[in-house]
Amino acid sequence: MDKLDEESETGCCPRFDPEPWDEKEVTWHDKLFVKDHVRSFFHIPLNFGRVMVKNMGRIEAADALLDEPLMLSDEKSLWGSDIYIAVKNEVPEAEMERISGTFLTKVFEGPYRDAGKWVKDMEAYVRSKGKDVEKMYLFYTTCPKCAKFYGKNYTVTLAKV
Repeated sequence: MDKLDEESETGCCPRFDPEPWDEKEVTWHDKLFVKDHVRSFFHIPLNFGRVMVKNMGRIEAADALLDEPLMLSDEKSLWGSDIYIAVKNEVPEAEMERISGTFLTKVFEGPYRDAGKWVKDMEAYVRSKGKDVEKMYLFYTTCPKCAKFYGKNYTVTLAKV
């Protein structure tokens, strides 16, 4: 059993606390991520599980797992998204990406089908702060099974400003 399993009630995703992420400003300098691509059909992921199993195996083998999981999704098109899994060190045989910048964050709760509304709400939130969105990521905090178990489906939007 790995550390994540020991700390979660489900043996999968830990319970998410939205407070540290809601309406915050976060600055990263070369934050390290494993990057991969997920095929989608109208934003519905087709090979997400396979991509995650492959990458989590590599991350665990490299002892690169963070204590607090962070996975970003760049919903690039109806047909696919890039995912970024935060890690503490380089992971062999994985594409690595460093992300820097200042991000405004906002937490939403509800079904994934509301993601388009969350993006629009986030754009309005960023404008209300007198800033412009350069890039936006979604942080899906739990898998669908864990969201059902916890009774909450939180998603964090991160807007690079």
